[in-house]
Amino acid sequence: MTELEQAWEELVATARRTVTDGLVVGTSGNVSVRVGDGIVLVTPSGVPYDRLGPRDVVAVDLEGERHAGTLEPTSELPLHLAVYRHTDARAVVHTHAVHATAVSTLVPELPPVHYMAAALGGPVRVAPYATYGTEELAENMLMALAERTGCLLQNHGTVTYGGSLSQAYDRTAQLEWMCRLWLTAHSVPGLTPSLLTDEQLRAAGERLSGYGQRPPSP
Repeated sequence: MTELEQAWEELVATARRTVTDGLVVGTSGNVSVRVGDGIVLVTPSGVPYDRLGPRDVVAVDLEGERHAGTLEPTSELPLHLAVYRHTDARAVVHTHAVHATAVSTLVPELPPVHYMAAALGGPVRVAPYATYGTEELAENMLMALAERTGCLLQNHGTVTYGGSLSQAYDRTAQLEWMCRLWLTAHSVPGLTPSLLTDEQLRAAGERLSGYGQRPPSP
């Protein structure tokens, strides 16, 4: 299996996972992964993920020029390419997760209700609304992503990126969970959720930077 074939297989698996885990409905989200320096694989427009196979690969360069496949790329291609041009992302996940989308209609920034916000670089901002698939939306998203690896799109959904498909997906899942947590706490009559301070988030971020397994010493 070539590098491109393996990357496509992983992309399709990730896209199907967004449906299985309830982060998208139908074909409403999209996923991409960067292969090498200049090629990006993206999910096609309007095709259910359970129908995608090895021959449905869609590959473009960073300018959006087609390099492989016959299907039309996702309508959110400008959004994905903007992330790759301006960050070190190797994968991007965009969803219409219900709790995150609900939060995007209520506040300009997800209140820091949990320390996992530090894993996304800090309090998660909401990008101002713009029509889907437009350069305006991509520009608004980039402003919200400054020094962050995830953001909300107002009245739309989520965008996260990472060094791999698994990391980008995990960040999406964490963002949706934090939005659900805040909505749940915020809905209790007569009570206001406690929020973390900037200092508390910075401390959490420092600890999270060393989280997980480390390779054994030589």
